[in-house]
Amino acid sequence: MAYRPLPRHRALALSSAGTGLALLLTACGSGAGSAHGSHGQIVVGLITKTNDNPFYVKMREGAEKKAKELGVDLRTFAGSGQTDNNSQVSAIENLVAAGAKGILITPSDSSAVVPAIERAREAGVMVVALDSPTDPSSAVDATFATDNRRAGQMIGKWAKEKMAGKRARIALLNLSADRVKVDILRNQGFLAGFGIDVVDPERIGDEHDPRIVGQEVTGANEEGGRSAMEKLLQKDSSINLVYTINEPAAAGAYQAVKAAGKARDVTIVSIDGGCSGVKNVATGAIGATSMQFPVRMAAEGVAAVAEHVRKGGEPSPSSGQDLTDTGVTLITDAPVASLPSQNSHWGMAHCWG
Repeated sequence: MAYRPLPRHRALALSSAGTGLALLLTACGSGAGSAHGSHGQIVVGLITKTNDNPFYVKMREGAEKKAKELGVDLRTFAGSGQTDNNSQVSAIENLVAAGAKGILITPSDSSAVVPAIERAREAGVMVVALDSPTDPSSAVDATFATDNRRAGQMIGKWAKEKMAGKRARIALLNLSADRVKVDILRNQGFLAGFGIDVVDPERIGDEHDPRIVGQEVTGANEEGGRSAMEKLLQKDSSINLVYTINEPAAAGAYQAVKAAGKARDVTIVSIDGGCSGVKNVATGAIGATSMQFPVRMAAEGVAAVAEHVRKGGEPSPSSGQDLTDTGVTLITDAPVASLPSQNSHWGMAHCWG
């Protein structure tokens, strides 16, 4: 998979389309079955995995702000959980029926959702993946996301340096048993960053390193993180390093570790960069986290669809194999020499921008 940062000149062009583009979009007409809302605006859908996860709340806010700026009628949908593919498929079908010109989606199941995406694109809808790539990545027109493998590698490398001189006993707290793409990228990135042979970088759990105590799934939520950590501590109380798929899972893991009287003996690392997660870095509950920028993902996704419509909406060759990297920053109050990072004070000023 190739990764490419958004060219600065293109980013500025997309984010500053301004009033002229908004007027163009609102002048395209309306009517039943058209691609326009009640005020003549083009219809664009945002489909996230859940409504209540703070990450997707911020993403929705970013999309709404950019849509308002560009005169786009944004319609939002969400699944009932991190792996609810059926609701996402239904949302895609509803948006196609409504005449949407663009769909932004954070795929719950990177493979299972592909047939629905293909049908939408055949109907002339531009589909953009946010946060998590589809599998294959060429299933969409574009992807705006964190380089999740790199985000995992960063916390893995940080953990390796912090654990220098200690015998690591590692617990891995993943998303789900479905092994969706983002789960694989983060998990395998962390292990590779730590210096563990991942065998097949597209597969979770085929490693044979004795430092790995075990893996559990969390549903990417706090309760799941606590329960998963309790199970692994029962299996081996010597765990001293915990990788988590995201910061809600990390918060739950910390509760379990603290309840077991091991808070000072266990280092937890994660990926997200939300404000609550950064606070947990400041308190020491999380040693380091890789900060993402969901507002940026959503804004650039909405702008890309708007630009596509402005240019006439002609079918474009798939560029989904290239990821527009929206950035990742290591946040820690215990920096290591080999990795650039920012502290929690900087993190609180920039969380999920």
